[in-house]
This record gives sequence, structure tokens and C-alpha cells, in this order.
Amino acid sequence: MKTTIAILTTLALGATATLVLADPGERPGRAAMMERLKAADTNADGLISRAEAAALPRLLEHFDEIDANKDGQISAEELRAFHAAHRGGHGGAGGFFKRMDANGDGKVSKQEALDAAAAHFDRLDANKDGFVTADEMAAAQKSHRGPAK
Repeated sequence: MKTTIAILTTLALGATATLVLADPGERPGRAAMMERLKAADTNADGLISRAEAAALPRLLEHFDEIDANKDGQISAEELRAFHAAHRGGHGGAGGFFKRMDANGDGKVSKQEALDAAAAHFDRLDANKDGFVTADEMAAAQKSHRGPAK
């Protein structure tokens, strides 16, 4: 039982390290993401250009997908739309839920959840010793955020 709780806790912690671009107040960490976006918007025009997105590697990685109108800029509306389209959840298409639903039946079984948690744990366990340390967790979170300024 302790192992199951530890795995599910690790899974939950990992989920919070994902890119957060939701509506105000929807999830913890939004303020930090908004600060990173504001810092990246070096010309303060309220849009993120491809050059500005370079400061946020995960944003840059999906730049062309997010830039729905293909104007070379990402607006807050485009960010929200992209996030909504890729958000997992209650039977939704995409995101975390879809990754956990290994057999694609629209439901996540206990075994699928445990398998997803174990896979996430294995990604965090950088030295493969069967334990996740605070340093490994911090390194994983840092790799999601990209390089610090």
C-alpha cells in the first residue's frame, strides 16, 4: 500500500510540473508560469515571438502548434486554446488522461494508473537506484522549465 501511495504521489507531483497555461485560478503554479511568460515577452507587446519563446523551451517546442493564425506570434488566447485542446481530464481527448489510458477505452483502470505512475517514477529516477531524491525531482522540474535566466 505504501508503494502505491508513493507512486501515486510521485505521479501527482510530476503532473504539477507540466506546462500550465490555464484560465486564472484554475491550477496552482499559474502565477509562476505567467511570470515566466511576462519575462520572455521582452518587448512587452503581450505577444511571444519565436525569438522570445527561445527562453521557454517547452513553449518553443510547440510554437507552430500554438500559433494558430500563423502570424509568428503567440497570444494569450492561442495559449489558452492550445492548453484546452491538449488538457487531459474527464474523458477528454489528449493530455495526461489519454497517455494514462493505455488501451484507449476511454477509462483509466487502476493498473493503467499504476503503470503510468511507475513509468513516471522511472523517468524521475535518473540514477536508476529505485529511489527519487529531492535533487532528481528538482532536476526534472528544471528540465520542464528550461534554463533559468
